[in-house]
Amino acid sequence: MLKKNNKLKLIKYYNLINHNLIYNNKAINRYKKNNFQISENKFKSLELLKKSITDLKNCDLKKNAKNMVFSDGNPKSKIMLIGEAPGANEDQEGLPFVGRAGMLLDKMLAAINLDRKKVYISNIVNYRPPENRRPTNEEIEKYLPYIIKHIEIINPKILILLGSTAMNALIGNDIVISKMRGKWIEKKFGSCNTSVIITFHPAFLMRQPAQKKMAWIDLKMVRDKKNNLNI
Repeated sequence: MLKKNNKLKLIKYYNLINHNLIYNNKAINRYKKNNFQISENKFKSLELLKKSITDLKNCDLKKNAKNMVFSDGNPKSKIMLIGEAPGANEDQEGLPFVGRAGMLLDKMLAAINLDRKKVYISNIVNYRPPENRRPTNEEIEKYLPYIIKHIEIINPKILILLGSTAMNALIGNDIVISKMRGKWIEKKFGSCNTSVIITFHPAFLMRQPAQKKMAWIDLKMVRDKKNNLNI
């Protein structure tokens, strides 16, 4: 009976994250933003951080991008997600995860009863690399202090790293995602102590759909941790 229930849940998850995904290439329009009431101190800290990134000098990524992509979601949330870098749709709209990978991410979150009003999302770098390439190590190093400060300001209890770039930047270069995903790591970023979990980036899951079953395991771990922490 238990196995049957697990199979039913897995089927429901697959239906949810696959529905209409490959048939719609339009970006998600998120220009209509929600106004979340946050403390004046957090608001000022986020605005100062955003200005520091905007004022960053000697950055080729910034020179070639249309928009700085800072964040999306609820800055009061205790669940933060960090991806790799903006893509073409993100660069156009100035928001993270609004293309096909964003559609899949939304469905993954919905599978554990979350959405963008309940989480906070950013990336390791804030400007789109040309041709959607992976950020170089030099570019990651340049932006690393900013994403660490970003984590410290949001102060999440759960930090979800999406993909190997986010994992290597914030956890270490000597590890591989296949061995590190699905494990909780207690980590400190500035004054923030948080529980970190690594899972596959939605863009990778679109290329390797067989790995969605592993991502589902990771998502269930997030759901259970969220319930245990009363988030």
